[in-house]
Amino acid sequence: MKLRNTTIQNLPDSVLVPTYDRSALTPGIVHIGVGNFHRAHQAWYLHRLMQEGKAQDWAIIGAGVRDYDSAQRSKLEAQDYLTTLIELDPSGTSAEVVGSMIDYVPIEDGNQPLIQQMTDPRIRIVSLTVTEGGYYLDPADKRFAPTHPDIAFDAQNPTTPKTAFGAIVAALKARRDAGSGPFTCMSCDNLPGNGRILKEVVIGLANLSDPDLARWIESNVSFPNSMVDCIVPATGPNELELVQQLGVDDMVPVTHENFRQWVIEDAFCAGRPAWEDVGATISDRVHDFEAMKLQLLNGGHQIVANPAEIVGISTISEAMEHRLIKRLFRKIALAEIAPHIETVPGCTPEQYVDLVDVRFSNPAIVDTVRRVAFDGSSRHTGALLPLIRLAASQNAPIDGLALSQALWARMCTGTRENGSSIEPNDPVWEQLMAVANEARQNPQAWLEQREFYGSLADDPNFSAKFALWLKQLHLEGVEATIVTYLNT
Repeated sequence: MKLRNTTIQNLPDSVLVPTYDRSALTPGIVHIGVGNFHRAHQAWYLHRLMQEGKAQDWAIIGAGVRDYDSAQRSKLEAQDYLTTLIELDPSGTSAEVVGSMIDYVPIEDGNQPLIQQMTDPRIRIVSLTVTEGGYYLDPADKRFAPTHPDIAFDAQNPTTPKTAFGAIVAALKARRDAGSGPFTCMSCDNLPGNGRILKEVVIGLANLSDPDLARWIESNVSFPNSMVDCIVPATGPNELELVQQLGVDDMVPVTHENFRQWVIEDAFCAGRPAWEDVGATISDRVHDFEAMKLQLLNGGHQIVANPAEIVGISTISEAMEHRLIKRLFRKIALAEIAPHIETVPGCTPEQYVDLVDVRFSNPAIVDTVRRVAFDGSSRHTGALLPLIRLAASQNAPIDGLALSQALWARMCTGTRENGSSIEPNDPVWEQLMAVANEARQNPQAWLEQREFYGSLADDPNFSAKFALWLKQLHLEGVEATIVTYLNT
C-alpha cells in the first residue's frame, strides 16, 4: 500500500497510524535537517502528543539548505510527509506511521523560502539536526569560526545566505522589524552545550553584519540545551525491503531501537509543546545527562567501531560479539570514563554502561560500523578528547583512552588487517590518512594535529602511551594490542 494520507487507514492492522486529523494541524516548528534521526526522535515525540489530542498547533515544517536535501523533500512530498518508523527489538518488530510533519520548505539558493517560512508568526521554534560537524566550529576549541568561507559569505550577503544559521539570522531580523517577536532556536545535535553553541554561532554571525540585531537576539531569543538519544541506522536496501514486508510502500522508512531519551532545558521564549507528557525529561541538569550519554554512548561507539573497522566487522552488534571488543569497551567505560561522570536521576554511570552494552548488542539493529565511525574528526573531538583532557589534568588512568586514539589513527591509514581498503569516511579523510601513515614511523605526528588535540600533544604521559599503543597495533595487530590492555 502506497503511503499517503488517503491510504493510511487501509494499511495492515499491525501498523499503527495517526488517529488525529492531519488536515487540521497548523505549524509551530521549522526543523532544519530532516534526516532519519529527527523523524525517529523529535517528530515521534510530537506525533505521540498529537495522538493524545494535544499540540495540534505545533506541527513540523521540514527544511534543508543543501542541494541533497531536495531529494529527501521530493520523496517525503510524494507521501504527504508521512514516515514509517520500524522498531527493531530482539523480541519482535513493530511499525508506526508518524504524521507530525505537514510540509517541507523548497530548497533554493539564497534560502528565501526557508527565511519566509521562519518569519511566519505561527513558528515559535526553529530546531536543527545538522550533525556535530555542521556548526562552523574551530576543531581545536569548539568555538565559532567566523572566518569559514560559508560564514564569511553570509556576513557579506545576509539577505541571501548559504547556511542555516544565516537563514535564521535573516528571519529573526525580519521578525524584529515586523514586531512579530522571536522564536526559540533549539539544537538537537550531539554536542555538549548544544544550545550554548547554537547561540554563539547565531549571535556571532549576526554580529558580523548587524551588531544591533545581535544584541536584540541575545536579549530576546532563547537557546535551550538538550540531550537526544536513540540509535537510528541509515536506511538502505534491507530497510526498504523490511517496510515492504510490513505492507507499506514507503520510500524513506526509518528503523530504530526500542529506546529513546530526550532531556530538555525549559528555556523557550515563545512556548513549547508539553513533551514531558510523552516521556521527555524537562531538567536543569541537561549537562549531566549529556555528559553521561556523550562520553559513554557516543564515545563508546568510537571505541567499538574503530577496531571493528580495522578487523573487518560490519555492524556494531557483531563487534559486540567479538571476544575482545566488548571487553575493551566495558573496561575503558567502567575504569576510565565512568569515574568522571555524575549520577543522574534514576541512573548511575555503571548502570548506564550496562544499558549501552545491551543497546550496542541488539542484533536486530543493523547499525553499520561505517556509519558509526563516520566523521571521527568531529566525533572523537566531541565525545572523547574533552574527557581525555580532563583525565590527564587529574593524573587519572588514561591507558584505554590513549588506545582509543591509537585505534582511530590506525583505522585512518585506510587499510584493514586483511589488506582491504577502508573507503574515505571523514570530511578531512585525505589529511587523516596522510598523517596516519606518517605516524607509523612517527606517532607524535598524529597528535600534532593541533586542531584536534591542542595541548594534549604536549602531555608527555598521554603522548607516550599513545605512541606505545600505535606501535604495537602496527607490529602485532588489533587483537594482541587489546589483550595487552585488558591484562594491565
